[in-house]
Amino acid sequence: MKITFDIECTPAEARAFLGLPDLTPLHDVYLDKMRSFVTDGVGPADFERMARAWLPGMSEGIETWRKAIFAAGRPKSD
Repeated sequence: MKITFDIECTPAEARAFLGLPDLTPLHDVYLDKMRSFVTDGVGPADFERMARAWLPGMSEGIETWRKAIFAAGRPKSD
């Protein structure tokens, strides 16, 4: 015997039914931050913070990456 139930609801209704938290405010903050990265660009301080978070304990490597990125971003002199 096979029984099937089709339930029509929105994702928000499903989360509420299952007791999951509403992460909409957190999602909005994340999207705003990502928009600012796209419109304002990622600055050196932002890159360094990201690199330190991704590669803890590797400050020499981070310094090498930082120098390489800044060298690549500078216009070449003829």
